[in-house]
Amino acid sequence: MNIPTLAELTAKGQSPDVLFWVGCAGSFDDRYKRVTLAFAKILNAVGVSYAVLGTEENCTGDPARRAGNEFLFQMQAMSNIQVLNGYGVKKIVTACPHCFNTLKNEYPELGGNYEVIHHSAFLQQLINEGKIKLSVDNAFKGQKITYHDSCYLGRANNIYKAPREVLEALNADLVEMKRCRTTGLCCGAGGAQMFKDAEKGKKEINIERTEEALATGATTVAVACPFCMTMMTDGVKNKEREAEVNVKDLAELIAEATGL
Repeated sequence: MNIPTLAELTAKGQSPDVLFWVGCAGSFDDRYKRVTLAFAKILNAVGVSYAVLGTEENCTGDPARRAGNEFLFQMQAMSNIQVLNGYGVKKIVTACPHCFNTLKNEYPELGGNYEVIHHSAFLQQLINEGKIKLSVDNAFKGQKITYHDSCYLGRANNIYKAPREVLEALNADLVEMKRCRTTGLCCGAGGAQMFKDAEKGKKEINIERTEEALATGATTVAVACPFCMTMMTDGVKNKEREAEVNVKDLAELIAEATGL
């Protein structure tokens, strides 16, 4: 795949329209790397002018701030802002709601002002503009799909419509969980909970959420966040339903439906 870095394009005197912020999960987590590749395939297929930072991309600092290490957060944020401003970046798209929220809402106070778009909204835009063309008889036609709202996408940034419109474009049967949209239930990984041991209780949150997803009868649980991907996948495995229920990101579903 031909995915240029910002440094390579700058050296040629070129400037992409969009910076694709890959994020830690998209770079290092084996499962979420597949989402990165799916989204990159879509961007290549529709001819979006984009680039990645590559090794110049650092963690946004979200886990550090949520865990209470403000000093580390500001170190990581300032390092990223220096790189982004040095390249004159104006528009960023990312598949991670945690990166999205931090870049959009928390970097401005440190001097990082960018137009930040989550990949669900970017995919919705590409579909609405006719750049992504989905056949009515694609692989997901009539399939039951349920969507899990990411906390940082939904309640934190009020993005509920875009991911659902992307799924509706698949001509699938979108079935909602009992708790969805503004009353959606966290997967259990946000707020740096991903990186700490579970506290005492009767049930893990991701198991509770997975039970709600399975109760819809859906064969696919759609997610739009790497944290949610991990927690929902683990929940499906816990219920020993991985043979019949898939957990997939929006970008993967679109890439599969268009044959990429």
